[in-house]
This record gives sequence, C-alpha cells and structure tokens, in this order.
Amino acid sequence: MTSSDGAPGAPSTPPTPARTRTVVAKAGRARGLTVPAVGLMTAASVITSLRGLPMMAKEEMTMFVYIGFATLLFLLPAALVSAELGGAFAGRKGGVYDWVGDAFGKRSGFVAVWLQWVQNVVWYPTGLGFAAAAVAFAVRDPALASNHVFVGLFCIGAYWLATLVALSGTGALIKIAKRGFVLGTALPGLLLLGLFGYWIATGHPIGWEHTTAAAVTSHGHPSFFPALTGLSTLAFLAGILLLFAGGESQAVHVSDMQDPGRGYPKAMWLAAGLAFTIFTAGSLAVAGILPYGKITLTSGVFDAFQLVLGTALHVGWLVPVIAALIGYGALSGALAWIGGPSKALLSTAHDGLLPPALRRTNKKGAQRNILLTQGVIVTLISSIYLVTPNVSAAFFLISAMTVSLYIVMYLMLYAAVIRLRYTQPHLPRSFRIPGGKPGIWLVAGTGFAAVAFALLLSFVPPAQLPVGSPAMYIGLVAAGLLVFTGAPVFISALAKPSWSDTPRVRDFPPGHAEATTAEPAPASAPARHRWPHLRHHHSH
Repeated sequence: MTSSDGAPGAPSTPPTPARTRTVVAKAGRARGLTVPAVGLMTAASVITSLRGLPMMAKEEMTMFVYIGFATLLFLLPAALVSAELGGAFAGRKGGVYDWVGDAFGKRSGFVAVWLQWVQNVVWYPTGLGFAAAAVAFAVRDPALASNHVFVGLFCIGAYWLATLVALSGTGALIKIAKRGFVLGTALPGLLLLGLFGYWIATGHPIGWEHTTAAAVTSHGHPSFFPALTGLSTLAFLAGILLLFAGGESQAVHVSDMQDPGRGYPKAMWLAAGLAFTIFTAGSLAVAGILPYGKITLTSGVFDAFQLVLGTALHVGWLVPVIAALIGYGALSGALAWIGGPSKALLSTAHDGLLPPALRRTNKKGAQRNILLTQGVIVTLISSIYLVTPNVSAAFFLISAMTVSLYIVMYLMLYAAVIRLRYTQPHLPRSFRIPGGKPGIWLVAGTGFAAVAFALLLSFVPPAQLPVGSPAMYIGLVAAGLLVFTGAPVFISALAKPSWSDTPRVRDFPPGHAEATTAEPAPASAPARHRWPHLRHHHSH
C-alpha cells in the first residue's frame, strides 16, 4: 500500500484535499477544456473592473492604438509564454518562482515571485481609489471623489478593515466577493453601453467630436494616432498595459485541453478579441458621453452615468444605486485577494527565503506578520493621495509604480522561456510556442521589447495630467522600483540556512539535471507543500 504522501508500505489514508484536486484536474484533462472555455476564463481574468475605462477614454480615438498595442504586443505574448511555462511545470505548481528559478537560479525565482506579490500590494490603492469614488457617488456627494484627503483615508481605512477580517480567518472576504464581478462589473458595464446607445440615438453631442486638446486631435478633428511630440504624450500606455495584465494566471489550464498545441493559441486569440472589444466599447462610451475636459481617472465612469441618467433621463436617483454596485465590485475585487498572494509569500518564508518572523501565524492560521507588512506598505502608498491635491494624478502615479514592478517580472518571464529552450530543450511541454527557436525569439522577444518600452514610459509624467513637479514624479516611481526590486535581492543576500523549516533546496546552476533536488529535512521539520500554485487576480 502507499500512504498519502507516496511512501511505500505505509497505511493508506483517505484522499486529502490536494489529492482530490489532482483527481479533478485529471478528470478535466480526460474531458478536455474547450477553446471557448479557456478563452473566456482568460478574458475574465483580465477584465476585472470598470476602473480602467476613463484612462483609455482620456485618449479619445487614439485609444485604438493603445488598446491594440496592449492586446497584440503584451496580452498575447504573455499568455503564450505562460502557457508554455505552465505546461512544462504543471506538476510543480510554483508559478513564476519555478519558471524563473529553473532558468536563472532560485534567487532569481524569489525576486520574480516577490515582484508578483509586491506589485499586487502596491496596486491596492488604485483599486480602492476607484472604490472611494464609487462610495462618493453612492452617498450623493460626488465632490468627495475629487477630495484627495477622503480618497487617501478611505483607502487606508478600507484596507486595514479588510486586513482585520483576513486575520480573523473567517474567509468572509471570499464570500463577499463571489458575486462582485457580475453585479459590480458586468451589469453596470452592459448598462453603460446601453446608455451610450441611447445618447447617440437621441442626438446628444459626442464628446470626442468637440474636443480641441492637441494630444488627441489633428487639424481640429479627432486623431486616430497619438501626437508624437514627446514621450509624455504616450505615457498613458504604461497604465493601460496594466489593465491587460493577469492573463498568465490561466496558463495552468493548458494541460487540461485535449489538443493544447492547436487549441490554446485559438483560445488566446479569442481572449484577446474579447478584451479588445469590451475595453474599447466601454472606453468609447465614456469618451462619447463626457466632454474631454470632464474625464477624470477615478470618477469618469460615474460622471458618465450621472450625465445620462441625471441630466438626460431625469432619473438621477439611479446613479447612487449603480455606484453602490460598482463600489461593491471594486471593493470585492481588490480586497478578496488580500490573503491569497500573501499565503504564497508565506511559503517562501518556510523555505528560508524570508526572515523567520514573517512566517508567524496567529491562532486562526492567518499569516499575521505578512498581512501587517502589507498593511504598512498600502498605508504608505495610499498616503500619496494625501499629499497630491489632484486625485487623478495620484491615481496615475500609483499605477505607474505598480506597472514598473510588474514589468520587471514580465521581463524575467520572457527571458526565462527563451533560456529554458536552450538549457532544457527536452523538458516535456504540453504546449510549445510554434516555430522552434525562431518562434520563441519572435513571441518572447516581441513581448520583452513591448514591456521594456512601457517600463521607460512609466517614468515619464503624462502630458494629459497636472502631476506637479516632473522631478518628484520620476523620483517617486524610480524610488518605488528601486526599493521594491532591491528588497528581495538584499534579503536573499542575508538569508541563512537556519531561516528554513523545510527541506533545503540546493541552488544548482540553471539547467542542471538535479536543479530541483531537495536535501533531507531535519527530523523535526514539519512536512509542507513548498509552493502552492500562484494565481494572480488583475487586475489590474
């Protein structure tokens, strides 16, 4: 007989939840996930909120260039690369830690997974800033949405409240979030499109036809190509790119398809088409309803509802109801993930990659010290609202900090998939990017170049927003990238064998046949799964 952990001769035990999930996964492979199913799941992992519509709407007709860039040069390469890596390491469930670690070593893998975690933490003030605007409209005080002190304090208060709930170990946040996407994103989104149709049909002025802003017009007419007067006119591309992140979270399903080599690329094209269509339609609605000067990054969606429902249809009482639903969706989407990524980081602490203090849990099993550390980071980042009078400028600055961190992780991801084709060419891959080595260089190289360009743009203050001092803007983004990227490197340099309470993983050179061999654990070390699968939410 075989025990639950695979030791021969031990008594058999009932299936554990982990083993049950394995059985389910095998059953899924037997049936085979369809192309539409994987495509829809990937699209849903990207389109998580209406938060980004005003940013794209601010680009008026040039949005087609930005959304096309993000779809073709970022979303598709990222999804295809993640599918190859996810299929190759399907049995290890370590996500970017395994992917990058096998290519460049364990410490590089730690940097990658750290960035995946910390960008999620830095992102929270943007998601909560959008929720703050929703609350302002829900309580019939739209002016609060532009009050930087209210937005900052709301982000801090809401996050710490959610942290207390997460520490209680009740799972209440997940229960709250179950219907958040349908009620808070899909339903209001469809309503917005319907109201835009009414706006056009009844002859109301179309916003993009009357703007005179030089950044989005040419000779008095809407421009379909960005005005290339400097990098500042392209700066929004970095923030828009963030909205299309998260598709890599569905790469685990590549092994569940009957014919991933043919089906997965089709699924990704379907997901890309859906993301392009939905984001474009929603952004056009905001840009068409609101005059260019009235589009703000945090409250643009609500201002559009107010103009149609309140001014045109005289049913303004519906706006607070819709705002409450959108706020519910934004809060649930942002706060339900407080515990997830931090649990992944808890595993690194058990592996000795973080100081022992960060692996402490409370009586409920919640990762107390990591959650508290997250809260401190979110408080510091949210304080940018408190010292920046223009809420939209603060919102974009935080978005730029987030995307710069995320991009570094993507750069490592693209480099890893290329290196592994050379160092581990015979590694079984349920999906392989077609075209051999030229194909992998084309896909991963395109993605690498695209995100590298976006990284450069994340340091450029946008021409469309009053950011105050350009030097301070650049300094804050650079400081955030330096601190949060340097932290895992510094921690790795200080790491000691005594930090680990699990079998130590020897850091063989990338590509070594024993690169994943673990040393025997001390008899007192508890048995733990090293790396639960990392799923990223989006975002953004």
